[in-house]
Amino acid sequence: MHKKHAIIIGAGPAGLTAAYYFLKNTDIKPIVLEKENFVGGISRTMNFNGNRMDIGGHRFFSKDAEILALWREILPEQGAPSLDDKILGRESVLTDGGADPELVDEVFLNRNRVSRIFYRRKFFSYPVTLSLETIKNLGLLEMFSIGMSFLKAKISQRDENTLEDFMVNRFGQKLYETFFRDYTTKVWGRSPQEIGADWGAQRIKGLSLGKTVLDFLKKTFGSKEGTGDTSLIERFFYPKLGPGQLWEKFADEIKKFGGEVLTSTNVKSFRVVDKVIKSVSVESPAGTLTFPADYFLSSMPLSELAEALDDGLNLRQLQIARGLPYRDFITVGLLVDKILLENHTKIKTLGDIVPDCWIYIQEPSVKLGRLQIFNNWSPYLVADPKNSVWLGLEYFCNEGDELWNMTDDDFIKFAVDELASIDIINAADVKLSVRVKVPKAYPAYFDAYENISELRAGLDEIQNLYCIGRNGQHRYNNMDHSMLTAIAAVKAIAEDFPKAEIWNVNAEKNYHEEKHD
Repeated sequence: MHKKHAIIIGAGPAGLTAAYYFLKNTDIKPIVLEKENFVGGISRTMNFNGNRMDIGGHRFFSKDAEILALWREILPEQGAPSLDDKILGRESVLTDGGADPELVDEVFLNRNRVSRIFYRRKFFSYPVTLSLETIKNLGLLEMFSIGMSFLKAKISQRDENTLEDFMVNRFGQKLYETFFRDYTTKVWGRSPQEIGADWGAQRIKGLSLGKTVLDFLKKTFGSKEGTGDTSLIERFFYPKLGPGQLWEKFADEIKKFGGEVLTSTNVKSFRVVDKVIKSVSVESPAGTLTFPADYFLSSMPLSELAEALDDGLNLRQLQIARGLPYRDFITVGLLVDKILLENHTKIKTLGDIVPDCWIYIQEPSVKLGRLQIFNNWSPYLVADPKNSVWLGLEYFCNEGDELWNMTDDDFIKFAVDELASIDIINAADVKLSVRVKVPKAYPAYFDAYENISELRAGLDEIQNLYCIGRNGQHRYNNMDHSMLTAIAAVKAIAEDFPKAEIWNVNAEKNYHEEKHD
């Protein structure tokens, strides 16, 4: 009897997790096929003259014990202070017997989570909190107006058909217009009136102004009792050299245990006979190759999977797949001598820069969506963290639009000018710049998405096909949820679980980044 094989499309978090789980828990041999010449998907790390860029920013946080255990299996936790904590005498959260990041590279740092909103040249907490700072920044009159609007929304709740309905019900019309409407439009290129309420259920679960008020009262008056509520995570794990470091180690472990990870290998078509995939054909450096296998796990975008499944789907299902929308992404790395933002927090930082990992840019005058400050993710991402600041400017766009089609030089100049125009840098302080384009970074929840259940039914009919990961399910999952879909798929194969279990990952209504006290 031949050894069974599983073909896994995509070497992102889902694909690599699936391969690792096959090797650890079954006798099925995994072969991972990756279109790009790197692993990690958008969780990769890019290196520019010793300055490492995390594409999109990846906090390693999970409520799932299995995922936390898996991460620790690959990289040990930090057992001694990191460079910046050491220099600044800053508090570290350390693990007994953990690794010293000053001596070894293979280590998970334990980092402080700081993310804020930049609006009207002022900082606001993210998510928006009812703090004294918010009241001061907005003014009493505007805060009163927000409060009345919130009460009105609570008295007359809307039917939740759109993302706007979802947000207004939780925050009130005024706060929605102040902080959510324009930024959501910037991110998705669509008004929240055109986006399904599903997106809110996926990404802002459990957050509301009511909870914010309770949190404010709890923190202000020190009450820990009675609310039984949760608060946003304050710390997260982060590989010393960025997220790609973890996924490169995953790929090495997979090869060590006898699996294969083939990069620059682009899936062209699947041969489907009577709702069973027999083989997949790929373009690779070695020419056109065909891989027969027993199981096929796909994390490739559903729109591309559907096209490759020769006769696997009916015309209606194929049309739904072709109409699924995505939001694409451009990031610009800028190495600067200094930033102009002053650190008014109590958090000590190298060079006294602001302590944020990323900042949501809600200034309406610029297209810039988010600003990463890589020094604060890990000082080891920056070649000279004491004397320079390594920034990531994030733009949301559509492949082929005006932003996407600009030349690198023109786009970098545009990005530098935007950041200078809102008084965050001086253009003259830029020492190094680079631009990276990421297609299909975010699966979107509008257009053909409303009919995705019909497409899913067609895919599930293909007996040995399992859809995993963010693009593989067209669901805006966090990294840990993408990994859980992969684990569920391996269990569906090895333990004969129903396929529905894979789609049910992260379909519950808990917010992604809450932790239980």
